[in-house]
Amino acid sequence: MPQMSCGHCKSSIEKGVASVDADAVVDVDLTSREVSVRRVSNTEMLIEAMKSAGYEAHVLS
Repeated sequence: MPQMSCGHCKSSIEKGVASVDADAVVDVDLTSREVSVRRVSNTEMLIEAMKSAGYEAHVLS
């Protein structure tokens, strides 16, 4: 699984989320290697898009 560590990683994640839901709000924190997404319309599709890009993804309560 790739490590999120650069601007290219951030851009890839943002584009992947936008491909699922253009209105989602994405926050990529490269220091903590965490991504937060708010207002996504289809959580399952988002998780699959992240996994397809090679990143671990799951829903936090």
